[in-house]
Amino acid sequence: MTVRVRIAPSPTGNLHIGTARTAVFNWLFARHHGGQFILRIEDTDLERSRPEYTQNILDGLTWLGLTWDEGPFFQSKRLDLYRGAIQTLLDQGLAYYCYTTEAELNALREAQKARKEAPRYDNRHRNLTPEQRSAFEAEGRQPVIRFKIEDDREIVWNDLVRGKLTWKGRDLGGDMVIARASKQGEIGQPLYNLAVVVDDMDMKITQVIRGEDHISNTPKQILLYEALGAAVPEFAHTPLILNEKGAKLSKRDGVTSISDFKDMGFTAEALVNYMTLLGWSPPDSTQEIFTLQEAAQAFSFERVNKAGAKFDWAKLDWINSQYIHPMPASQLVDLLIPYWQKAGFEFDPVGERAWLEQLAAVIGPSLSRLPEAVEMSRMLFTESVELTAEAIEQMKKEGAAEVVQAILDTLGNYPELTAEQAQEIIKTVTKEKNVKKGLVMRSLRAALTGDVNGPDLIQSWVLLHQQGHAKARLQQALAQAA
Repeated sequence: MTVRVRIAPSPTGNLHIGTARTAVFNWLFARHHGGQFILRIEDTDLERSRPEYTQNILDGLTWLGLTWDEGPFFQSKRLDLYRGAIQTLLDQGLAYYCYTTEAELNALREAQKARKEAPRYDNRHRNLTPEQRSAFEAEGRQPVIRFKIEDDREIVWNDLVRGKLTWKGRDLGGDMVIARASKQGEIGQPLYNLAVVVDDMDMKITQVIRGEDHISNTPKQILLYEALGAAVPEFAHTPLILNEKGAKLSKRDGVTSISDFKDMGFTAEALVNYMTLLGWSPPDSTQEIFTLQEAAQAFSFERVNKAGAKFDWAKLDWINSQYIHPMPASQLVDLLIPYWQKAGFEFDPVGERAWLEQLAAVIGPSLSRLPEAVEMSRMLFTESVELTAEAIEQMKKEGAAEVVQAILDTLGNYPELTAEQAQEIIKTVTKEKNVKKGLVMRSLRAALTGDVNGPDLIQSWVLLHQQGHAKARLQQALAQAA
């Protein structure tokens, strides 16, 4: 049997990290078994679904490298299929028209609440006579369609993550609405539990892999599979992603969509690597950095946790740094250019490509997130900088101005400057002025960059010299510190 799994996001918002992590697990399982990964867009909520959210979902999955084998399929284009299944259930007496009004349902809930009972429909219209139905229709009532659920039925399945799970029919809230209200003789908008079952049947889904918040839907869906004469797929309910307080990660926690993570400067490889570890542990517990393909080779639900996975920003930053630090400058610069441009830095991305790659090579080993490159390299894109208080303090130290002036005087002999030549200048000035090398290095950094901390000093000096800014910086620093 060929493994066929699916991810079925709803386009009522941007691609959420929880949905993306579910997509990761589906993708890994499919690739591990040489199966098929299918994309389905569940857009039957017509009021909240938006095409821009659909595009965000497609773009996010593509950016993460979660390529799908079939789809995307859209539920909104499959309504006739769902209505056909509902008609089958009606014809077999497994579903019926229910005319209970909203006011009657509210009264039922209030009475149950007063008795401290769990809310459930009392199935009052399950066995209406033709005369009763005609009377309700004469009142103008528009019926929903409900699927019959017997109270004494026991539903059991072996969850791939959680083991044997058992539900009682009486705990499912009464007969389930599978289509919204409509005129008598018509079938209204099909609802989630019905549509997802029909889709999974039609697409021959073998394993349904989704978050644990869907567990309560599973017994209802199993009953629908059986009623429609279909084989029941296996189910795997994965742990939720939790915030630092142990609650389900939500929009209230700030960044939750994949496009937001991308904008924050996380690489696709790092983010998908991190999501893989949210609820799953590789056989080698010491391995934390791996590609999707490497994870797929080792993936199994035996190593998926039941407990929720707490989101750890520090861990994500560290993983991101592990992808950025060894990245070739030619690749890194393509990721950094948009951030430099957004910051308003003026440069020619084509004509100055070689210089930009040198810059990327200098700051790359210090980056945890890509936008950090803006502040790290700001002083390299400008002709002049204001010295920080710490830099001015450094420039006022005994001997600092003298060594900076000596370096300035020497630079005239170097129309071009290499790292080796820069090192030689520092060595010469240190010896001639009879000072410690640390004073020379700290004073030079303060003068060139305007700060006492920053990326590699020698490489920064070479880059500034190539842009023709080094001499001016030294002159300005001497003036500011005078």
